[in-house]
This record gives sequence, structure tokens and C-alpha cells, in this order.
Amino acid sequence: MNSRIPGFYTEDRSERLSTVVERCDLDAEAVDALDADGAVGETVDGLSENVVGSVSYPLSVATNFVVDGEDLLVPMAVEESSVVAAASKGALLARPGGGFTTDTDGPYMIGQVQVADVSDPTAARQRVLARADEIAAVANDQGVLVSHGGGCEDVTVRVVDTPAGETVVVHLLVDVRDAMGANAVNTMCEAVAPVVADATGGRVSLRVLSNLADCRLARARCRVEPAALVEDEDDPERADGLDGETVRDRIVEAWAFAAGDPYRAATHNKGIMNAVDALAVATCNDWRALEAGAHAYAAREGYGPLTTYEVGADGDLVCRIELPVQAGTVGGATAVHPAGRAAMEVLGVEAADEFAGVVAALGLAENLASLRALVDEGIQAGHMKLHAENVARQAGAPAGLVAEVAARMVAEGAVRESRARELIEVLG
Repeated sequence: MNSRIPGFYTEDRSERLSTVVERCDLDAEAVDALDADGAVGETVDGLSENVVGSVSYPLSVATNFVVDGEDLLVPMAVEESSVVAAASKGALLARPGGGFTTDTDGPYMIGQVQVADVSDPTAARQRVLARADEIAAVANDQGVLVSHGGGCEDVTVRVVDTPAGETVVVHLLVDVRDAMGANAVNTMCEAVAPVVADATGGRVSLRVLSNLADCRLARARCRVEPAALVEDEDDPERADGLDGETVRDRIVEAWAFAAGDPYRAATHNKGIMNAVDALAVATCNDWRALEAGAHAYAAREGYGPLTTYEVGADGDLVCRIELPVQAGTVGGATAVHPAGRAAMEVLGVEAADEFAGVVAALGLAENLASLRALVDEGIQAGHMKLHAENVARQAGAPAGLVAEVAARMVAEGAVRESRARELIEVLG
């Protein structure tokens, strides 16, 4: 198989697929799985390069969410079944206390213009600041942000010491309104480059946005009564289980573990991003930008957790999250992909700030439910049940038998496809 295919990108989708089928010797089942047709096929062909098909993710809806006093259903596209279950559980825990309250800094993105070969970086910095209004005006001549109430609002300059020597970095602070903003900010950075070069006397190099969107932070918080942290404190079957206050205190202890240990913090934050990414994928937002921004923000003073937990004066568990959310509700794939548009309709928010608040609430809900499970029954209890149901389906269990086959495998501690087939035969 030769991967060198000149002109591959110029072929239409069906021709590209035929080429791949031939080169990779794909069978009919693989071809059917890859072949996207109809409106979705045409849409994805325009969203990426060298498209041969599309991949479908389960599109689920997380329930129980109350965000800033409004009930919401949250669309999530993810292949890991426990993610949606955890988000819904976390929202249910927060619901009796009024759900989640959010706030945001506003839809601000940072564009960077790097200048090398500057003889006196400190003096160059002052010259750029003296022309800040001119630079902002040039930036605002690009695109339509100003007509929508946005645009470049500030110009700052840093002198950064790098392994290649000192470099001058000009920052554009841009209000991108309800867009994610990458294209608009990149266009502005390129447009101001000649003015920056003239002001610094150096050589402009990179002109691109930063994904450390620390001027676009979103926060969410909730309170949970200790009694809500156990399924039923009065259930006789929980005689040896933990009471609500103990679960509460152990959640705080688990958070403290993440605050003190980057090995734990990485997994702690990965769980948050499980949910954040799922909403981003469902709405065709850039989940990779969200990942980059969140982890860079978590590492700004040594890597730590994006959430905090403490015991309030009234004994409730007080839960908070803060993270950058660089996502939009207009433009890009969100406006083009039919499933992305439908997911936005399900969510029912229009402004990027509202969307960012939901993202923060969703991440906090996911983390809350995960920590509760970790410190009480263990993370595998819920995971294993859902995993067993997937194994049962893979083994060919009819819909009416999936739950029973899964339950028996979990009870036996034998969650495997061969055992599922045996149970299907016996129970069917």
C-alpha cells in the first residue's frame, strides 16, 4: 500500500473513498460503515480535508440541570456511557439546592504577534504602547466584530525570555461576541503585523491567537446537603455504608489530594473535560481548544484541579469550578452541521456567555458525581454496570435481555462476551 496519492484532495468524496478501498483492501462492511451520504455527507465534505466518510457518536442528553434558575437539557456526544450518567447524577445532587449559579468574564480572546531580532526589547515595548490606539484601529478594520459590538479593546506588550533569546510579544485583547473567535483574531493579528514591525524595528514572526484564554473564564458553583450524597441513609442495606457527612468530608479530602498531587490532578481534570468535550462535540465546537486552554490554565502555578470543594458554615458541601471556555454559539461548524444546530436548539442558549456558564456547570456536575462515587462505592460500580450492558449488546442480547444479562455478569464478576452469549442462550 502506497500512501502517496497526488491530487487526492481534488477528487470528490466518492472517488476518494474508492481510492482508499482499493489501497487498503477494505471489505463491503467497512465501506458501508464509512460511506456517508445525503446532507450530512455533503456537509462533512466541506468541513475537513480528504474526507471519505463520517463517524457517528451517540448523541445523548444529560438531565436534571438547573443553571442560573433555568431548567436545561444538555446535549452530549461521547462514546463512554458513564460520562452522561455522571453528569446527570451531579446535576441531580445540585438540584435541591437550586442547581448551579454561574458567571463569566466575557467573550475575550487574546491574539499574539511575536517579534524577533529586536535590538532593545524594552524600548520597543514602549514604542508599541505609544501606538496602541493605531494598532487597535487597524485590527478593528478587519471583519464584522465592531458592528456586532465587539472588537479589539486593548493592546499590551510583553518581553518574553525564550531559549532563542528575548522576544517582544504584542497581545490583542479582542471581544469576539458570540463566536469562538479564532478566525477573527488571527485575521487581526496578521493585519497589525506591519504596524508592529515598524514600531519595534524587528522581524514579525508568529501572528496567531492564544488558546490560554484566561480572559474568558467561566465559573459555576453549587451547594449539596450531606444527606443527598448517599442514596438513602435510612436504607438498612447501607448499614455498613458511609453517612452523608463522611462522604462530604471525603470529597473534600479527594479534592485536596488533587490540589497537592499533579498525578491525581490530571485524572481529576480529565473527568471534568469528559463532559466539557462531549458538549463541545455535540455542538460542533472546538473541543481541542477547550482542552488546551483548560489544562494550561490548571498549570499556571503548578498543575492543579479546576474545581474546589469545602464544607460551608451550614455543613453543606460547597462546590466550585473555574476554567477558560473558548466556544461560540454562531459561525463555524456549529452553524453548518445539522446535528450541531439541532444540539444547540436542544440546549436553548444563544449567547456565548450563557453557553460558557453551561459548560462550567456541566464540568462541575461531572466532577462532583465522580468524586462522590470514588469516595463511596468506588468508581467501578457504575462503570461496570454500564460496561456490562455494552458487552451484552455486543454479544447480541435482545433489548429486553440487556439489563438482566448485564446484572448477572456483574454479580458473577464475569463481564465478558463469552459469558454474555451463554446467558443469552439460557435466558432467551
